[in-house]
Amino acid sequence: MLRLMCRSKLHKVKVTETNLDYKGSIGIDEDLAEAAGILELEMVQVLNSENGERFFTYCILEPRGSGKICLYGPAARKGEVGDLLIILSVGFFKEEELKNLKAKIVCVDSKNKIDENRTRTM
Repeated sequence: MLRLMCRSKLHKVKVTETNLDYKGSIGIDEDLAEAAGILELEMVQVLNSENGERFFTYCILEPRGSGKICLYGPAARKGEVGDLLIILSVGFFKEEELKNLKAKIVCVDSKNKIDENRTRTM
């Protein structure tokens, strides 16, 4: 059996831009994506702490060090500039892989700069 587990989390990143006219996705500063192990085009779950919205979309990389977190296309209807988001990367794992699972947790400051990196184990 495979279990769907959290691989990583970007904790309380702040939306810096929304653009409804883009074809869709979430833009994530490349430094943040790298720290969380999120690849370009990888599907992520986005949770908006301000309004309770939850949605899946794919990641596109924003310039490294920019602090940009951008909601594009339909995702732009799910939040506003200044909203705090949790971005989850998930994966399917076999039972025997779970004992070695270490989820990355990346916390940021008010400018979306990495404040703390942690791991959480089962």
